[in-house]
Amino acid sequence: MLATRLSPYLEKLTRKCPAIQREFVPTKNEGQDETGTFDDPLVEERHTVTRGLVHKYGNRALVLLTMNCAAYCRFCTRRRKVSDIERGIIRERDLNNMVKYIKRHPEIKELLFSGGDPTTVPAILKRALQKFTKLPQIKIIRVASRLPASNPKMVNKQLIDALKVVKKQPLYLMIHFEHPEEITSDSIIAVKKLQKVATMCLNQSISLKGVNDSVEILQALFSKLIEIGVKPYYHYRCDPVKGAEHFIVDFKREVEIFTKLRTRLSGLATPMYVIDAPGGAGKVPVPLNFWNFDHKGYRDFKGKKLTVVEGRQD
Repeated sequence: MLATRLSPYLEKLTRKCPAIQREFVPTKNEGQDETGTFDDPLVEERHTVTRGLVHKYGNRALVLLTMNCAAYCRFCTRRRKVSDIERGIIRERDLNNMVKYIKRHPEIKELLFSGGDPTTVPAILKRALQKFTKLPQIKIIRVASRLPASNPKMVNKQLIDALKVVKKQPLYLMIHFEHPEEITSDSIIAVKKLQKVATMCLNQSISLKGVNDSVEILQALFSKLIEIGVKPYYHYRCDPVKGAEHFIVDFKREVEIFTKLRTRLSGLATPMYVIDAPGGAGKVPVPLNFWNFDHKGYRDFKGKKLTVVEGRQD
């Protein structure tokens, strides 16, 4: 069961905005209907090659440094283990095992640090970056963080010093804003700090019923992001993860929202709308209603046929 955690910053924000409250505070609908959903929709456990290292795609690997977050999103793909802090913290021997594996796989050129939120454990993040950036094969570093939205004050000197370890490789920071009211004066200050050490800041967002499932809200979100120098990168269909079924938006409605957004936003402000293929491989781009297409099925990167998991009708 995913624990409940709110930072003092978010407590104030959730009182002002019901949509943001829905992201972080459990509702009566949570876990009521688990039909067609999965504990591990992206089959990360199957691709875990050593503790904390997921190698699902040939040239890149996922490093899970911690299962801790400043606040726990109710729609989290890793809700099966996020908040299990004791079992989730990576130690020195784990990092050494990761290094050994990566060295044996020279095809790995890119590392994505995630969790949990790796920026909540800056000492561990710094140690990991010190090890991995020394590997000549590693050409790109990505670090995912929700701190600007969940607890901007944690974007502090200790975290910035950890990120400064990355000198030879480009450093891409993947931040997570889901609603325009998360972009506050405090969160903008946090983003500006991160931009001083990052090659680029990009945003990843998710379609969430009752949070951002409207043209107007997403238009405001993507417009605000590009105005503060953050590129909207991916916008995901909500993963079919057990316990988060009530966040899944009707697929045809989702496609219609993005079709309208594409007529209103510049290419720079428009993220790629994708399905992270559950049980499959790849972030598959979703066509919009400028084309005629089958709304029920698609293929992943390996040609596997998949069906769209629909949300519960309220």
